[in-house]
Amino acid sequence: MSTSIDSRTRPGKPGRHERDGESPQEPGGTPPPAPPGPHDAGGTSERANVARLLLGLVGLIAVVWFAANAFLAFAYHPEWFADSKLLIGVLALVIGVGGAYLMFFFLNMFVEGMPGRLSRGVIPYAFLLPGFGLMAVMLLYPAIQTINYSFANADSTEYVGLDNYREIFGDSEFRQAIFNNILWLLIVPAVVVFIGLIIAVLVDRLSAQGEKIAKSTIFLPMAISFVGASAIWTLVYAYDDPSESPTGLLNAIWRALGGSPQTWLQESGLRLNSILLMVILVWLQVGFAMILLSSAIKGVPEDTLEAARIDGASEFQIFTKVVVPQIKGTIITVFITVLILVLKVFDIVYVLTNGRNETQVVANLFFKQLFQSDNAGVASSIVVVLLLAVTPVLIYQVRHFRREEAGR
Repeated sequence: MSTSIDSRTRPGKPGRHERDGESPQEPGGTPPPAPPGPHDAGGTSERANVARLLLGLVGLIAVVWFAANAFLAFAYHPEWFADSKLLIGVLALVIGVGGAYLMFFFLNMFVEGMPGRLSRGVIPYAFLLPGFGLMAVMLLYPAIQTINYSFANADSTEYVGLDNYREIFGDSEFRQAIFNNILWLLIVPAVVVFIGLIIAVLVDRLSAQGEKIAKSTIFLPMAISFVGASAIWTLVYAYDDPSESPTGLLNAIWRALGGSPQTWLQESGLRLNSILLMVILVWLQVGFAMILLSSAIKGVPEDTLEAARIDGASEFQIFTKVVVPQIKGTIITVFITVLILVLKVFDIVYVLTNGRNETQVVANLFFKQLFQSDNAGVASSIVVVLLLAVTPVLIYQVRHFRREEAGR
C-alpha cells in the first residue's frame, strides 16, 4: 500500500487555503472566531466617554453663548468698539468663522463621546441640524411672523382680521402693481431666454478666442448690482433741454433722427416707461441665459446633428427640431429662474421711478407701505400675496429639477 502525505499537513509547505489567501478552517468546516473589533459589542468604543461628552457640551454652549452675545454687542453697543464699522466688521468675520469652526469641533467631540451605536446614528443629524436650524431662524420664522402680522394693525399690536387684505385688494395702486408685475412676467423671462438662446448659438460659431471675448463681454453686466445698473441706465434715459447738447444716449439718438427730447421714464402710454425699465433687467440677465444655454447646446450629441443633415434638414430645422428639444430642460430652468427674479423685482423701479407714472410693482409697494407709510400690517399682507404667487413657481421648479435628475 502506497503512502502519501497530504499537502495540507506536509511540514514546510503551505496548504491549499494558505496558498489561496484563506484562513484555515476547523475540522467541522467552521472558521475560527475573529478577534473582537473596535466597534463590536464589548469594545471600548461602544461605551460612553463621559469626559468627552461633558467637555463637548460645555464647549458647545460656551461658543454659542459667546458668539450670540458678541453679535448683540455689535448691534446695540457699537460704542464699545469705538463706533468703528471696520473694527466691528473684522471682529464679526473672525468670531463668525472661528465660532462656526469651534461649534462643529465641540459638537463632534460631544457626539464621539456617545456610545458607539448611538454616535454612528446621531452624527449625520448632528452636522445637519445647525444648518437647518439657521434656515429655520432666518427663513421659516420670519415667514410665519409675516403671515401673523398680516392680520394685525399698522403697529402689530392688535389683530384686525382680513381688513388688510380688503384694503390692498380695494386699492387701485395695488391693482396697478399687480398688472405691472404680470406685464414684467409676460415680457422679461421670454425675451431673456430668446435673446440668450440666439446669442448662445451665434457665439458658438466664432473662433475659440472670439467666443471667449464675446461671452465675457455679454456676461459682464451680471457683475453689476441692480442699483448700479439703474444708475448707469439713468444716463441713457436722461432728459436734455433742447437748447443744450444731449447727454442722455437715448435722447441723443432720438434728436439725431429729428425728434425732440423726451422724458422717457414719464411716458406711461402703452407702458413705455415700464418697458424701458424691463430693458435694464434683460440687459443684466441675458449673459446668465447665454452661458447656461451655450453649455447645453455644446452637450447636444454631434451624431444627432449629422443624422439630421444627412436627412436633408436645413440649419434652421436642425436648430428648432433637433437642438431645442434636447436643451428644453435648460430653457425651462433659465425661464423659471428669471421668472422668480421678476416676481421680486424692486431695485430698478425704486431707483429710477419709485413707482411713479404707473410703474409701481408689488415689491416696491411693500417697501413704501412699510418704511414710508409705517404700516406693517398692510406691508405684511402684500408680502403674503407675493409669497403665494412665488410658491407655485418654486414647487414646479423643484419637481422639474427632480425629473431632470431622474432622467440622467
